[in-house]
Amino acid sequence: MSFRYSMVVPVFNEKDVIADFCKEARAALPPGYELLICYDFDGDNTLPALAQIPDDQKPEHIRLVLNTLGRGVRYAIEAGMRAASAPVVIVSMVDLSDDYRAVEEMVKRIENGADVVCASRYMKGGKQIGGPWFKGTLSWLAGTSLHHLAGLPTHDPTNSFKAYSKSFIERTVIESEAGFSLGLELTVKAHKQGLRVEEVPATWRDRQAGKSNFKLWKWMPQYLKWYFYAFFKRRAQKPISQRANENGNG
Repeated sequence: MSFRYSMVVPVFNEKDVIADFCKEARAALPPGYELLICYDFDGDNTLPALAQIPDDQKPEHIRLVLNTLGRGVRYAIEAGMRAASAPVVIVSMVDLSDDYRAVEEMVKRIENGADVVCASRYMKGGKQIGGPWFKGTLSWLAGTSLHHLAGLPTHDPTNSFKAYSKSFIERTVIESEAGFSLGLELTVKAHKQGLRVEEVPATWRDRQAGKSNFKLWKWMPQYLKWYFYAFFKRRAQKPISQRANENGNG
């Protein structure tokens, strides 16, 4: 069976929220998707909790993906990306923080030729509700400075809620070593290669149940690496033929 898009969701002991997540996914996600639940170890309590949910209360097409690339959310996300079967890959969290009203537009943008589409809290129409003040301020400062000073075509490159073309994922080596910084890495790399990076407004809400596993200070060096990469690595020129066509000279 072919799918329009693959939704990659990393989990780590999410028994308290998986049922609510499935309910939200069924109600809010556009049709035509497969849901990839990506986990590190067989003892993850998400798995039995998911198994106990009646079939009519969870998405129709669910695949469990055991992460064998390395422990942690960074590798769980990549394991899901590599396992995805659809031409569009979306990364989302299980904690109900992401705005699924944006998914249809995100998928359409990829289908129309974008390589990365960022759900943006900080562009016009976007919003962030709750969450640690310091963490939110840092992400806003990073996004704003990368947009205005480094020319990145999004105000919110650190948000993990993004859509990618599967072809871009397949040909891109992910170098991040921990945390969620691979989303920033892939956004910066796409831009530096002259590929299309776009954004759509979205609202982010702090999780209402379960425990966040975000490790700000531990993962900060990973974010800083790709932040400075955006400033100091030259952006690739588009092929001459493509530039000529865009300028009306083809």
